[in-house]
Amino acid sequence: MLRLSKLTDYAVVLLTRLEGEGVQAAPDLAAATGIAEPTVAKVLKILAGAGLVEGLRGARGGYRLSRPLAELPLSEVIAAVDGPIALTACVDSAVGLCEAENTCPVRGRWDPVNRAIRQALSGITVADLAAPRPAAPPAAPPTRPAAIAATA
Repeated sequence: MLRLSKLTDYAVVLLTRLEGEGVQAAPDLAAATGIAEPTVAKVLKILAGAGLVEGLRGARGGYRLSRPLAELPLSEVIAAVDGPIALTACVDSAVGLCEAENTCPVRGRWDPVNRAIRQALSGITVADLAAPRPAAPPAAPPTRPAAIAATA
């Protein structure tokens, strides 16, 4: 199963919370999101190291987005927190990371799949995830089976 870490999920939540709010301190973000303050501080430090947020020191310090969420691909957040997007150890001609690389019949065949996933994740921005969900269409009235409708 391909699954992102909880820290990546928390990073997206924190980034969306920073949108339009200016500078926010880690304790305020923790209270607003329900994520534990030490985890918030850890994730913000990772995001700042990757240049996705800016940390500001001082009495009015905190964190703010380094650019709008609409310009922040999901792939960058994933790479910042979880590292390079790679489905298998041998993606992108990596060598020495798999015990079976010398005899593997599918070595190198995962590269196109990995590229497609990276491309898909690059096409989705954090703003896309932060957008409100579209309203569900109204439910259609229940239909009566033809046999019952004919006798009514």
